[in-house]
Amino acid sequence: MYRTDAVREILSWYEGENPGVKTNIARLLMHGRLAGTGRLVILPVDQGFEHGPARSFGPNPAAYDPHYLYELAIEAGVNGYAAPLGSLQQGADTFAGELPLILKMNSANSLTASAIQDQAVTASVEDALRLGCVGVGFTIYPGSDDFYEMMEELQEISLEAKACGLMTVVWSYPRGGKISKDGETALDIVAYAAHMAALIGANIIKVKLPTDMIDLKDARASYEGIARGSIAERVRHIMQSSFGGKRLVVFSGGASKDRDALMDEVRGIRDGGGNGSIIGRNSFQRSKPEALALLKDVLDVYA
Repeated sequence: MYRTDAVREILSWYEGENPGVKTNIARLLMHGRLAGTGRLVILPVDQGFEHGPARSFGPNPAAYDPHYLYELAIEAGVNGYAAPLGSLQQGADTFAGELPLILKMNSANSLTASAIQDQAVTASVEDALRLGCVGVGFTIYPGSDDFYEMMEELQEISLEAKACGLMTVVWSYPRGGKISKDGETALDIVAYAAHMAALIGANIIKVKLPTDMIDLKDARASYEGIARGSIAERVRHIMQSSFGGKRLVVFSGGASKDRDALMDEVRGIRDGGGNGSIIGRNSFQRSKPEALALLKDVLDVYA
């Protein structure tokens, strides 16, 4: 399939990147039911690390099997599938070449006794190349005490990945420091997190959908003239903060929720100019027929 004008325009935003990185961005954008539209829906399944197996897959036991997750992504026609090393390996041969893969390279877990706001690197760029991935994924926690170290880790991994032609997808999830718990999804905080991910060199930025809240006292005056009453208006500001809309930004689906609420979010992302959604628990925690029907509706909105 030839690249469309929409995809060519997006690739033109990534000045300074080598042809391998641009090729892999194009591979992701040209796959699945949204191929060529400039929109993205990605299936992420890294929640087993964060929440444990039963909390992640108990609602739909078929999802314990990594093959099921590959099949769900392929049958739904999403752009790509992102997961940790073990999950991608368990299916890499069976489903080789059937959809773009993103290797999630760092993870945390909920068993540690202290509130550590950091993640451990659990895979390598070499693993991503061996598995035929289009890119690597990495989480950062803007605001945490470990954020500076996380930025340095990401810089090193990103440099190595891009030298090999792999793109970088950054999960930018603020927490800690001056940020309140509710403020983790405040508009000013999410915009700041998206902007920092762009500054670090992320090719694709993943953030949570922002709420109508301004958390930092010093930022309140700056937001007096910024419309934020609707999802679309808040998404528009996140895109503005991501190099004036010249970075691909996808929004997390979050915890499993009511179908109507999720679809309202998706329409708001679309109307605000967001590039798409990265939907995990809201898809794989449903039965396959329910998940496929939901993802079809999501894809239809973006198409």
